[in-house]
Amino acid sequence: MAIHEYDLVVIGGGINGSGIAADAAERGLKVALFEAKDFASATSSASSKLIHGGLRYLEQYEFRLVREALGEREVLLQKAPHLITPMRFRLPHRPHLRPAWMIRIGLFLYDHLAKRVTLPASCGIRFDPHTSALQSQIRKGFEYSDGWVDDSRLVVANLMHARELGADVYNYRPCVSATRDNGQWLVTVQDERSGETSQVRAKALVNAGGPWVKSIFDEQLKLKSPRGIRMIQGSHILVPQIHKEKCAYILQNEDGRIVFVIPYLNKYSLIGTTDLEYKGDPRQVHISESEIDYLCNVVNNHFKHNIRREEIIWSYSGVRPLCEDESDSPQAITRDYTLELQDEQGQTPLVSIFGGKLTTFRKLAEAAVNKLQPYFNCGDCQSEKSILPGGNCDPEQLATQLLNDYPFLNKTICRRIAHAYGTNVFNWLEGAHSKEELGQWFGEQLSQREVDYLVSVEWALSADDILWRRTKLGIITDESDAKALADYLPSMQSADEAPMAQVG
Repeated sequence: MAIHEYDLVVIGGGINGSGIAADAAERGLKVALFEAKDFASATSSASSKLIHGGLRYLEQYEFRLVREALGEREVLLQKAPHLITPMRFRLPHRPHLRPAWMIRIGLFLYDHLAKRVTLPASCGIRFDPHTSALQSQIRKGFEYSDGWVDDSRLVVANLMHARELGADVYNYRPCVSATRDNGQWLVTVQDERSGETSQVRAKALVNAGGPWVKSIFDEQLKLKSPRGIRMIQGSHILVPQIHKEKCAYILQNEDGRIVFVIPYLNKYSLIGTTDLEYKGDPRQVHISESEIDYLCNVVNNHFKHNIRREEIIWSYSGVRPLCEDESDSPQAITRDYTLELQDEQGQTPLVSIFGGKLTTFRKLAEAAVNKLQPYFNCGDCQSEKSILPGGNCDPEQLATQLLNDYPFLNKTICRRIAHAYGTNVFNWLEGAHSKEELGQWFGEQLSQREVDYLVSVEWALSADDILWRRTKLGIITDESDAKALADYLPSMQSADEAPMAQVG
């Protein structure tokens, strides 16, 4: 069997790898992407779920990063309106913070560093001690705009877009090795389910391994990494809703660290994140007792409702692979990204991604593919104007339409699937006239038809893929329904995989 040949192979199926695959495919390159586990199964599903400029980065004089992130905030709101929602953020002012006049200047910069079209400007606010969820001594603060995002679905949407443009996309296919061979990259991957190995050839390679970017150099490429990374653990907890407003709160602790309290799925509060140096396996990271105490204490120092450990419904942790610098504390390490280009006599270019943040993934992808332009006859970036699959809608209007057209579904389901899939929801819902026609139900919200769609179209293979990344229904799914889902799922072979030459 002939070995498949590509212009570009991307190693890593997180937000940066998915963005690069989509950008390159938009420019006409033949692309393959390989992810060792499930897409967005590490850092890219363990974020604070925010599209934001990074207000606190102004204190570190990261003006270029903040300007770029603010500009991207506007682009992404248009690019994926079903997955990204505008949100107001309230910053309570307390005695240990910078003077109010200084914060106003920072917010003025935040409003004007980049063009702001859809989001309202910042303002000062007063908290009524009788009605506010905050402790009564907190009387004043500020309010500004950013956005909320379904992080793991944003990854999948980029991969679906790449596939629409001809890219071949694989999860559970770790890269075993990649070597330069006769002016091309020879890449060997292994199917984690069958154990079979396959090879592809490519003119160029991108290392978008995230927390594994350096270990890919050491183990798969057998090359010296041009840079190091510092892995920073960030943890979040989920508790029953502690305030009724639709806005989020940004709390600055006395140690200078930031904790967000974000409305989540209409009935919870998502609280995080922490900043701890991490040395272990990124897939084994989990919240520590001290992190739980820290997050609870910050919230309890601000809100009337004091949260207790037993209220925690769910927690998650991720590792941010930040570009190594000389910063003493984890929170001071830059969130900016660095791209390294290496080739061999003008051939077999390798682009490696160090650092980065969710909000700037599209600009990072543009910069990465720009570095490859001299090696290919490809055009300029098109991603600023393209809409991700399902994004040609107003999700709230779509939810209303679904409720009218499918009266057997409740408001909660309609709103969830409108925001998760946008107009792609009709790919699996159209033609149903009753709840029974959607097949078996795994809990109150997840139907067999939706599961079939996620398996056949969105690469889902396991119950975890579906419950924790394609949807967030793992939070409300009990053990028996999760087992029923696992028992229902077909064999771990995807019917629409492109064949590759087997090794041996």
